[in-house]
Order: sequence, then C-alpha cells, then structure tokens
Amino acid sequence: MNQIASVPHLTTALNGPFYQLERLLLENQTTIEGWFRKACRDIKVPFYASVDIRNAGHKIAPIDTNLFPAGFNNLNPAFESLCIQAVQMAVEHVDHPVDKILIIPESHTRNLFYLENIASLQSIIEKAGFETRVGSLMAGINEATSIDLESSRSVLLEPVIRNQNRISLHNFEPDLILLNNDLAAGKPELLDNIEQTITPPMALGWSSRLKSNHFSFYQQVAQEFAGLIDIDPWLIDPMFRNCGEVDFMKREGVDCLSKNVNALIDAINTKYSEYNIECDPFVMVKADAGTYGMGVMTIHNPDEIAELNRKDRTRMATTKEGQKVTQVIIQEGVYTHETWGDKGTVAEPVVYMLDRQVVGGFYRVHEKRSASQNLNAPGMRFEPLAFDDCCNSPDPNQELDSHQNRFYIYGVIARLALIAASRELISVV
Repeated sequence: MNQIASVPHLTTALNGPFYQLERLLLENQTTIEGWFRKACRDIKVPFYASVDIRNAGHKIAPIDTNLFPAGFNNLNPAFESLCIQAVQMAVEHVDHPVDKILIIPESHTRNLFYLENIASLQSIIEKAGFETRVGSLMAGINEATSIDLESSRSVLLEPVIRNQNRISLHNFEPDLILLNNDLAAGKPELLDNIEQTITPPMALGWSSRLKSNHFSFYQQVAQEFAGLIDIDPWLIDPMFRNCGEVDFMKREGVDCLSKNVNALIDAINTKYSEYNIECDPFVMVKADAGTYGMGVMTIHNPDEIAELNRKDRTRMATTKEGQKVTQVIIQEGVYTHETWGDKGTVAEPVVYMLDRQVVGGFYRVHEKRSASQNLNAPGMRFEPLAFDDCCNSPDPNQELDSHQNRFYIYGVIARLALIAASRELISVV
C-alpha cells in the first residue's frame, strides 16, 4: 500500500530497550488512555500545540513544544474532519459562548508559506461553525489587504481597532482572540488588558516563556508516566541543564556553559553504558526562548564552546525578530534514525494537537543535515503523514512498526508534552 510506504524507515534495528518501550506502550493502551483521561480531566490544555519528536531507536522523546504552531497547511487533508471536531471541542472549553474568532498572525506578509498556514487554520475554524477573520498588528496594514497564495487561496488581513478595553475589525467584534503569533518581539500594547479572552495567553509567548521551564514540567510528567508502565523515564525524556546569563559576542558565561555541557555529556555517557548504546553522545545548545530553529547548535565536545568562531557566535547571539540571546538550554541530543524516501533523507516527526486531540502531523525532512543536527533550518521540507486514517488507536494485529502503531506512539509522546504545557499554562495564569 502506497500510504504505508510513506512512513520513514527506522534505520536502527527494533531491538533492546526501544523495542520493549514500543511494545509496552501498545500493550498498555487501555491503562495509558485512562491515565491521559484522568490527567486532562481537571486541567486546561492549550488551544493548540505542535511537538517535535526524535526517534533514536534506543529512546523516543520530544525536543521542542510549540504553543503557536504554524504548519497547518502541511497536515494531511484527510485529517481535516478530525481537526474540525477538535476545534469545536477546544472552543467548548472556553469559559463563555463563542461565535466569532479573530486570528492574530505573525507580523509579516512576505512569508507566503506561513500565510498558507493561516489560510488553512482559518478554513478549519470556519468549517467548525465559527465566523473567523484575520487581524494584523502590522503598522503598514491600514486597510483590508488581500494576499494571494500559491495554493490559489488568499488571506485577507485587516487592521485591528482598539476601543477602550476591546478590540475589533471593521464590522466584526470577536468573542475569542486566537494568537498565532509567538510574541518573540514582546507583548503588543494593543492587546494589553483587553476584556476578550486571548488564547494561548500572552504569558506563553516567547517574550516570557522559557524552554527550560517547559522541560522541567515535562520531566515531572515523564516520571509519573514512567511509573505507570514501569520504565526508565530517560527512555522518553531528554536530559537538560542550564546556567546563568550568556553573551556569545562578549564570550561572557562561556565557562559556565562549557562546564554544563561537559556534565551533561558525562550523564549521557552513563546512560549509554547502562544500555550498551554504541553512539557518540552530543548536546543541543538552544536559545532558552525562541523558535524557527534559530539560536541552535550541536556540540559533541565542551572544547567546541571555547572554539566558536565569530560567525558561529553571531548566529547564536540573536533569534527571531533580532532578539538577543541571554539564556540557553543545554539539551541532551537525541539522534533521529528515521529516514525518508529512496535517498534516505534524515527525517523527524512533528505531531499537531488541537485541544486534547492529536489531529495529524508531518515529517520535517532535510537533505543536508545529519542524524545529530537540527532539522529546523533553511533547506528543510515537510512531508505529510500519508496514512489511510488518523491512526489514533494502535492495532495489535499489525507489525510493531506499522504506520498505525508508529503514529500512536508519536501521539503518546506528544500528549505527554501537552500535559507539561498545560501545567506550564497553569503556572502563568
């Protein structure tokens, strides 16, 4: 079947701890789903999220959780009905009636791929039964502006108007504000102290949020889940460390960074020895706040920190919107041993969720990156999950690494990250 052939090939043999982990997840589906139901019963989950996952063969873990996902256009159209139902559920969990939704996108108009995402998101929400329009915070958008897209669709950007403590568009006053802007440049004054509900809350934007905080919550969730099915939490959790402020251009904080890199590599080596894993450990040094794959580097040896040339230090010094990097997270590097297509191109799954529901995903593929490098970089492309159905339940009668079972396991890891994000949400509102 062609759809099944589209699942990336796992180049690491399915044996040892990871094989046991997959089998445990499949055999304990009823227990796991009951645990998720109870874990989500009394908490508010983010409206939507996407989770980048690395499948190393010996472990599978999330490496990033985005609460302002920007790839709805990359999802398999076959999953649209599930997306529509999930949006309806997400809106039901808002504390008041909602009929009109205003999407606030990123403040740029040249990135047509991003605007395809907005067009897809708007279409899903409209099909869920809500009047939906797109309001721009850009200074240059003073009147309704239609932008044509390569998909033959268009996005109508309209200027946002503030009247006392409410915002609106011309002839449109929304009941709910849906942010698809990660606020890397800061919280917009126009949205400050408005009466309408904003989701996700602005406190979860990258002007406030830290990855190290999220992964602290994830660590707790992973420990709880690991106790449920009696596994080592490390098999689903990337270890991490952080230190004080760092200035790459002035080389300030570099010694602290090197010491923490060395300590984390030693900890990874200990785990590799425990599980007889014959791989070279590495870490990812990332800006603690930020997205778009900026401010990220792969380190195999602490000496590499001191040896960074000016080009590398400049690349690490700022992230999106030119924001200065002052803190970093040092995260265990998780190999991706999944490949795509006949050329064996390195790939990693990205799972999308709306409310509590896994609604699909895609593979981030990069022909010029290795299994230990960041794939969220120029030159990447996206391959939708080309399955016959949404695969939200495993099939014990199929092979362990079948498309349906593999996607279910992705979904379990992604939902663990979602619970961590929910606890993160509670901590800031």
